[in-house]
Amino acid sequence: MPSSSCLVDPLALEEALAVEESPVEEVQDWDSQKLSQIPYRVLRGHCDGVSSCCFCFGDEKIISCSTDRTAKLWDVAKGTLIQDFGEEHTAPISECSLTADNRRMITSSYDKTVKAWDLETGKVLWSVNHEGLVTSCNISSDGKLAVSAVDVENAICVIDVTTGSRVAYVKDHHKSTVTRCCFDPDNQRVCSVSSDRTIKLWDTLAQSTTITINKSHDNIISDCNFSLNGRLLCTASWDKTLKTWDIKTGAFRSHGPSLFSNAHEGSVSACAFSDDASLLVSGAYDKSIVLWNVDTACKKVILKGHEDWVTDVALSSNKKLVLSACKDSTLRIWNIEKCERVPAVIENKRSMGLKIIQCEECGKPFSLVDWDDPDAITRCVFCRLASPERIILPSVPIS
Repeated sequence: MPSSSCLVDPLALEEALAVEESPVEEVQDWDSQKLSQIPYRVLRGHCDGVSSCCFCFGDEKIISCSTDRTAKLWDVAKGTLIQDFGEEHTAPISECSLTADNRRMITSSYDKTVKAWDLETGKVLWSVNHEGLVTSCNISSDGKLAVSAVDVENAICVIDVTTGSRVAYVKDHHKSTVTRCCFDPDNQRVCSVSSDRTIKLWDTLAQSTTITINKSHDNIISDCNFSLNGRLLCTASWDKTLKTWDIKTGAFRSHGPSLFSNAHEGSVSACAFSDDASLLVSGAYDKSIVLWNVDTACKKVILKGHEDWVTDVALSSNKKLVLSACKDSTLRIWNIEKCERVPAVIENKRSMGLKIIQCEECGKPFSLVDWDDPDAITRCVFCRLASPERIILPSVPIS
């Protein structure tokens, strides 16, 4: 486990320079004010809380959905609304998910339906009715399957994206409401988390639960996301922490998860990895967004400015932009490209004694801190994950 010394608060930005009239890349004087060091853009258009968001079309566009019963497509560079997907759901939309080719979108709603949309025409292709509120939805990376979480019977439902027909319905999958579900990058397993504080992985071929991690957090688990390489699973919880689990190698069984803590003052509601899994971003009920270094499990930047709880977060593929959705009816795009130059971040690195060395196994650079022994730690976290000397947290109950 990282030393408690690395969990000092590196940077709490109370405000950032609002650039609502010009594209993010045209920001020039974003560091002109002491507390205005990370530029952001505000996207306004939803008339109620924004529940879900993600980058799409090569990070050139954003899709969002809201409790106002609509989904919207936005232009990142201009910060303008491109298309509105509305007048179909009759209750708040809980989540939206896109196929990898950006041709189709599915939305889940408290109106007890999951709908598939043609992004080009804006038309609904099919609608699946459930017995209860649908709290989450996700499309597999190959675009063939969708999974949804249903509060009645604490179930997950797998749907054929082409036909809208049910492939599987897993009743009583959890002991209480399933809060989030998602496919792994290989489309072999569905991860689900719940207010019962349990993580479950359900195999799509065997159609059975292969991994159950009980008591994985001290409170409700609100979100889960896989790294793009499928190795790590991140979970976010109302216990104010995040954890990453080495799912691919199974090292979490003996060494436990890595803990990310002492950043959020409220329940963590969302989490997402960067494509290379070097960064992790989280959003919480304390209205803040935190950018984490995965190698050290330390806070990198804390972004503040939203007026209500942050409901979802995302990172662009090039790691230059952070996207956040909020109950205050807005989205924000944060330009973190030059965050390493922010004086507070630089000073924090000095105080933490961060050193950059090259991994002897994969050749990639990674961070060390002064209390790490550079002679003992010569490999990055990903090359060390399955190492027997790795000590993270005590093992958790697994059935």
